[in-house]
Amino acid sequence: MNIVITGSGGFIGKNLISWLKNIMPTDNIICLDRNAHLAEVENADFVFHLAGVNRPQTELEFQEGNVDFTERLLSHCKNGKKPPILFTSSTQAALNNPYGRSKKTAEDMIFAYGKTGSPAYVYRLPGIFGKFAKPNYNTVVATFCHNIAHNLPITINNPNTELNLAYIDDCCQSFANILKGGVEQGFCEVQPVYSVKLGKLAEIIQSFGENREKGELPDLSDGLVRKLYSTYFSYLPKFSYPLVNHSDERGSFSEFIKLNAMGQVSVNVTKPGYTKGNHWHHSKVEKFLTVSGKGVVRFRKIGDDAIQKYAVDGARLEVVDIPPGYTHSLVNTGEVDLITIIWVNEVFDRNRPDSIYEDVGI
Repeated sequence: MNIVITGSGGFIGKNLISWLKNIMPTDNIICLDRNAHLAEVENADFVFHLAGVNRPQTELEFQEGNVDFTERLLSHCKNGKKPPILFTSSTQAALNNPYGRSKKTAEDMIFAYGKTGSPAYVYRLPGIFGKFAKPNYNTVVATFCHNIAHNLPITINNPNTELNLAYIDDCCQSFANILKGGVEQGFCEVQPVYSVKLGKLAEIIQSFGENREKGELPDLSDGLVRKLYSTYFSYLPKFSYPLVNHSDERGSFSEFIKLNAMGQVSVNVTKPGYTKGNHWHHSKVEKFLTVSGKGVVRFRKIGDDAIQKYAVDGARLEVVDIPPGYTHSLVNTGEVDLITIIWVNEVFDRNRPDSIYEDVGI
């Protein structure tokens, strides 16, 4: 299949190309910009018309980039295989401004083409955000993510401005569904669309930078927050950061990720021959996963004498649950460092550590 993409160098185009190469690796993707010779369109089996002008120096560029280019493109489509075409318009096509009028005119041309027997699909896109978007150009999300990640100021003229946003991967998935066929032509929508106020958007993205320094994660059960979080990370200038390492002769302990409502994850290193722990918790629940080395986890219920032992080995991934009310210890019985990933259901609170010393015994 020959797939033509106009505006292939833009934000949506770059992401769509990556999607198509992944799901349809044997297809021929033909990338065109507004200055390209359009004869190749005549051999197309499907056309994604993404090219357009939204930030011109003069209003005339709206006519040239959105209307005239679309007219030339459709002329070549009619001279060739008359392929289905998908056109990315804008919600501003419903507004009476130069950009909106140019997009509305292009929509009418696309629909007229669709009446000739070739399916035509039009998306009046909301604000699309995600990786590869240009800050100070494509979307306010890109601008906020870039500036906050680079410790630059952001501007909020009206924090109550309501935004409608859709994620680039949801957009590409919707486009891919059209390409597979079976979708009725006409106006189409990317789903889901998220509504958020400008001030709240800035607050969410600012929290990502602050939380990263603290090792905290936001509530990723919220779809918008999860997708904004992925977007923010694509603008980071530096991808690594050190952990605070609490160490002594027995080894070390480092908090990795604080999940807040879901607890936290830490990395524990126990040196050969040493024991760590010998304490119990009123309410904390822990999970131990040894990923390197050999050792023994010992348990004793408070008030009892019986001791339970569980051998752990990095060569055999096995989780050991640590219940409240049981004093426990971790002993390195091997010759190399014993490395254990620890999850606990509560983020550590120095004012309420909930760790009571009591030797387990042997």
